[in-house]
Amino acid sequence: MKWLENLLIKLGSFDRRVIFVLIGLSVLIPLIWPVDIPVRATEQSKKVYEALSELKPNSNVLLSFEYGPSTKPEIHPMAVGVLRFLFDNNKGHKVYGMALWPDGLFMSTEAFNLVAEKEFQKTYGVDYVNLGFRPGNEAVVKGVAADLRAMYTMDTRGNQVSDIPMMKDIVNISDFDFVFSFSAGYPGSKEWVQFACDPKNIPMSTGCTSIQVTEVLPYVESGQVHGILAGMPGAAEFEDLIQKPDKAIGMMAAQSFAHIVIVLFIVFGNITYFILRKRTKKN
Repeated sequence: MKWLENLLIKLGSFDRRVIFVLIGLSVLIPLIWPVDIPVRATEQSKKVYEALSELKPNSNVLLSFEYGPSTKPEIHPMAVGVLRFLFDNNKGHKVYGMALWPDGLFMSTEAFNLVAEKEFQKTYGVDYVNLGFRPGNEAVVKGVAADLRAMYTMDTRGNQVSDIPMMKDIVNISDFDFVFSFSAGYPGSKEWVQFACDPKNIPMSTGCTSIQVTEVLPYVESGQVHGILAGMPGAAEFEDLIQKPDKAIGMMAAQSFAHIVIVLFIVFGNITYFILRKRTKKN
């Protein structure tokens, strides 16, 4: 079996630059040519899907964008997936966007431009509206809970809120049937639970970064939040549930392949070390 030992030694003795190239390719190739890897949805992701599926036709859904470019890879695919699901089920849902973070304005605009306008050709002001960012953190949440029109007088396009058709019957949080928070921290999901949705008994779900899951999970376990999309895996699971594989599944494939390559070279390196040590002792 000396030939096998020699082969393993060669595999474990690659120049580190070659290993870096292979890891880079294992990440790059699945991103350029997406691979539809098997995804098994967790119970929390299923709860999000079920909560959105159970919405009655013509429901008013408020989406709050609380993330920026640094967390975009994890959360933006969730926002795109949720918008696709809301617009694609032919139930006539009306979608209202807003942002608690300054960068959330750009994230919401990008998501609406892609899904509402390019993919579904929805009519602004009739099918969806983007109210944009207002400073104030949880004070904005409290304002939306009490009197949205006092907090938002104009939308992102400069339209008076009172002139937008789908804003006609919207006064406060009680006029929404569901709230979805795309959250990367403070202010975010916790503030929506504490200052709006729980006091007014409005159902909500959330998608957040993996590091924030432990903060939000107690609200999920208590039933105050209907499920949670946890980081990039949660985004990939939701894409699989709505049967629209996209960037999240592609990024999970890239991550998985990179991990496989890294683990293989760790294994080969250790095997090489023990074989060479064994030969050194014999000599």
